Amino acid sequence: MLSAVVFDADETLLDLRPAVTGGLVVVLEEMRRLTPAAADVCLADLESDWGAVFGAHSAEPVAQIRRAALARSLARAGLTDHLDEVAALFFARRFALTRPFADALPALAALRPHYTLGYATNGNSRAERCGLAGEFTFELYAHDGGLPKKPAPEFYAAVVEAAGVPAEQIAYVGDSLAHDVVGPQRAGLRGIWLNRADLPCPPEVRPDAELSTLAELPAALRALPPATAAPARRPA
Repeated sequence: MLSAVVFDADETLLDLRPAVTGGLVVVLEEMRRLTPAAADVCLADLESDWGAVFGAHSAEPVAQIRRAALARSLARAGLTDHLDEVAALFFARRFALTRPFADALPALAALRPHYTLGYATNGNSRAERCGLAGEFTFELYAHDGGLPKKPAPEFYAAVVEAAGVPAEQIAYVGDSLAHDVVGPQRAGLRGIWLNRADLPCPPEVRPDAELSTLAELPAALRALPPATAAPARRPA
């Protein structure tokens, strides 16, 4: 019997992309205020700096990756000495703009009477800073206390420990097939794919359920077959 539902954060419960873009806009404005040399730097440059740094340092804490990406951006205009102040501007704006998707809070309210709710993320979206304060029985953040990032088995083991029930009684919900479906399933949890963009699912991956919106989650959880049965895909 399913007794706990655990959520990924960014792009699952939280609409992160507008917040990050807003943070980078503030960074670009500050760069241009500090020096004319930043006139040729554009938003696409700042976005590409994240991609370049993340590819080489994906296992590191997200806040460190973002600082490294900002340092790369500042170097474009000879402003590396301003990293601390610019990073503070970015994070203040990023958190001020990070809010749940419209379907998130209603889904949590519908599930709470029936399941233990958890929040477990690789990122730095602290629930209390993103409009989700008090929504969960437990919260887990990669790198807190040495916890490795998904899809490390230790991450899901920590989820099971925090939930206080056997792995097969836990559903993990998220937008990443690797982190939120395959990883949890290998650890004995159910993996629920939130596929907001209607992307194709590779044939070798079989989510226990596939959703286009969190509004579908309560019914999908009720319809889950026993843990030993083959997982079901959402009808095409």
